[in-house]
Amino acid sequence: MKLRDVVPNRENTDNFNIQPNSITEVGTTLENLKAAVNGETGASAKYAAFAKAADEQGYPQLAGLFRATSAAEQIHIGLEAGLIEKVEPDFQRPTAPAAEAHQTDVNLIQGALGEIYETSDMYPSFIAKAVEEGDNAAVMVFTRAKLAEAVHAELYLDAYNNISCPDDDKYYLCPICGYIHKGSDFEKCPICWCPADKFTAY
Repeated sequence: MKLRDVVPNRENTDNFNIQPNSITEVGTTLENLKAAVNGETGASAKYAAFAKAADEQGYPQLAGLFRATSAAEQIHIGLEAGLIEKVEPDFQRPTAPAAEAHQTDVNLIQGALGEIYETSDMYPSFIAKAVEEGDNAAVMVFTRAKLAEAVHAELYLDAYNNISCPDDDKYYLCPICGYIHKGSDFEKCPICWCPADKFTAY
C-alpha cells in the first residue's frame, strides 16, 4: 500500500463500494461491531493455528506472517470491543472457536479469501451503516480495519505465489490499526501514519 499525503478515509479513497450480491447481514452499528468482534476472533484463532502449521511444515517466514495477522485481528477486536463497551460496559468478548489448519499453501488461500470478504463486503457494509447512523468513531474503526484487511489479503497472495522461494524479509505490524508491511523499507503506516519504529517485527 502506497503512502499518500493524506490519511486514507471513505471520502478520499475510491475502494469503499460494497460487493454486488453482498452476503453480509447488516444490523445496527452496535450489532455490526459485535459481529465484527466475533468474526475477527475466529480469524485470529485461525491464523494462530496456521502459524503453528507453517512452523511444523518448514515455512518459518510464513509462520511470521500468520502470527502478524493473528495479532492484527486482535488489534481490530480491541478497537471494536472498546466501542461496544462504551455502550455496554459488561460486554463479554466471545471465546475463540477451535481452528483447523491444513497445508500452508491452502491456508494462505483461505486467509486471502477471508480478508477479501472483509475488505470488499463486510466492512464496507458496516461503514455505510455507521455513516447512516452518524457514528464517526465506528466509521474510523471499521475504515482502518477494512484498509488493513486488503493489505493482509495482498500479503497472503504474494506469499502463496512465492511459497517456494522465500526471502529474508520480516513482517512488521502497526500497533494502531493492524496494517502489516513486508520488509523494513518504510517510514510510517500508510493507514494511520504510526511511525515505523513503533511496529512489531515477526
